[in-house]
Amino acid sequence: MSLDQLQRFLLDELDIRGAVVHLGPVWQQVIAGRDYPFPATELLGEMCATALLISESLKQPGRITFQLKGNGPISLLVVDCDERLNLRAMAQTAPSMEPAPAPQLLGDGQLILSLDMPTMRQPWQSVVPLQGERIATMFEHYLGLSDQLPSRLFLAATPTGIAGLLLQKLPEADARDPDGWNRVEQLASTITPRELIEVPAQALLTRLFPEETVRVFEPRRVIHDTPEDWTKVRNMLRSLGREEVESVLSEQGEVVIRDDLANREYRLDAAAVAALFDESPPTLH
Repeated sequence: MSLDQLQRFLLDELDIRGAVVHLGPVWQQVIAGRDYPFPATELLGEMCATALLISESLKQPGRITFQLKGNGPISLLVVDCDERLNLRAMAQTAPSMEPAPAPQLLGDGQLILSLDMPTMRQPWQSVVPLQGERIATMFEHYLGLSDQLPSRLFLAATPTGIAGLLLQKLPEADARDPDGWNRVEQLASTITPRELIEVPAQALLTRLFPEETVRVFEPRRVIHDTPEDWTKVRNMLRSLGREEVESVLSEQGEVVIRDDLANREYRLDAAAVAALFDESPPTLH
């Protein structure tokens, strides 16, 4: 089975579109070393799959950021993705928690979607209340409001792999086949989380829709590319000032900057801090 891949498809005769995503190694890179409680890992994985399925339509340079903010044991889930399907994600959670329905884990909160592109003067943002018993139904509600297209999401997540299936009913679907959407929904609802994760995309579509004409498009790779950005870190520390940075160094023995979204740490010892402030800052012209 091909991992770290997104496959778009179209049910030609029904005017229903969709996509399937599978992640293995990329997902493991995203959560490496984080030690999230399993309920948080599961919800973050489902949100990553959802974000990729939605972000697939982004063709121009830009970045879509998805946030679920609440007052529950999981206070924040953030996933962002660019036009290359470069995925980053993080969670803010209590150190431990028992399995529970998503509304109980997230509490009262909001779903926030932001789109930032070089051609835009400022990022576009949409905020809606959290509604639904699962990540899938929360985003189905959002897609119904934003795209005004009936949508169904099927998601599965484990610590080693995640997967998702998105179906959307296009405007001409009822004219093509009045019962087509209901039939496809019922067929898709038979899938189990294990099948969704383990069965390759094309085999999955054949198994779910054996009587339908399914047109698949070229699959796209999903990546987790988070190169170090020492320039950004140094500029941020210089903006804090030498006194404050050296105070942290004195208390902790080193300065540690954590980029949670990229899952990366930057560490500076005494020599690195001294060099940071002894260097001449770049001259602006």
